[in-house]
Amino acid sequence: MRRTAAVTAMSLIIVGTAATQAQAAEPALPEPTRSEPVGTTSLHLVDRSRPDPWNPEADERELMVTLWYPARKATGEPAPYVTPQESEAVLKDLPVPKDALAEVRTHARRNAPATGGRRPLVVMSPGFSFPRATLTSLAEDFASRGYLVAAVEHTYESVGTTFPDGRTTSCLACVAGQDSAKVAASRVKDVRFVLDELTRGRWGRMVDRSRIAMVGHSIGGYAAAQAMLADPRIKAGVNLDGTFKVGRPLKRPFMLIGTAASHTPEGKDTSWRAAWTDLTGWKRWITVKGTDHSAFVDYAVLREQLGLPAQELGGARALEITRAHLASFLDLHLRGMRTPVESYAEVTDHSRKASAFSEAH
Repeated sequence: MRRTAAVTAMSLIIVGTAATQAQAAEPALPEPTRSEPVGTTSLHLVDRSRPDPWNPEADERELMVTLWYPARKATGEPAPYVTPQESEAVLKDLPVPKDALAEVRTHARRNAPATGGRRPLVVMSPGFSFPRATLTSLAEDFASRGYLVAAVEHTYESVGTTFPDGRTTSCLACVAGQDSAKVAASRVKDVRFVLDELTRGRWGRMVDRSRIAMVGHSIGGYAAAQAMLADPRIKAGVNLDGTFKVGRPLKRPFMLIGTAASHTPEGKDTSWRAAWTDLTGWKRWITVKGTDHSAFVDYAVLREQLGLPAQELGGARALEITRAHLASFLDLHLRGMRTPVESYAEVTDHSRKASAFSEAH
């Protein structure tokens, strides 16, 4: 995790330097970059092979997973962003209406009919205490480009998770001194279970098992590297601004995208320098000027729209940059396609310098 585990989504959402702005009339995520329709659905999965790592009263692990996929047509209602209970859990300490996130406009249609054929799969893991919904603008964009996307809610690691029976769980793991390695290890088990579930049954007919990647924000990025080491099904991975550890050679493609304030080779977060030498396959390390820890997910735009302090770089621009680089990475390593990325003045590629820096030290 980039900060201590006790830091919650409520405090991370307001980290930034810009002045508070007027609240937008209708908070909305940016539209996907492609015009193809996107469908979405939620899955309630239960792993009965292991107890919950955070709730001693639960002898099985319950997870919520949101899927986004290419749809045949844009039928059905736009999907809700979060439930009112989840919105309240995120916003309870902030000076905005507590249902504001439940009003966010998304672009995927609930239960729209999926297109046929097998698709490359992108598994996503959110930041610590962040709901999986914070990955929606990235996931909708990937789905509009032809990917099947699965965002995993790691129960009791999010400030609020609503289940189909109406229960909303809290963040039991959000305690002072929480062990990042323990959190990452639990997420690896969650992701491997989700992969098992998705590669069989109804959705198994849509998954190309030879083309699976994982994208994680914050500790989700830590978990992405660890999941790749544990599971050869994951062919490529991305860490969005997360302090992390690899520990042994990872020979498959891996990308680092982070804040310029912390994640240059000479920066204050030394974990990327240490991990760089363990990344022995294709690798890239970029930073984005004017961003903070939440600028790579939906909070980049939602903070501005809710009148909360945000990152220096405009939220739409931050997500445009993140989407473009992720799409290029996924296209290259899951589809064998070169998707050029325009030159962004805010972006610096440290890959060559990091390699030289590591050799010198």
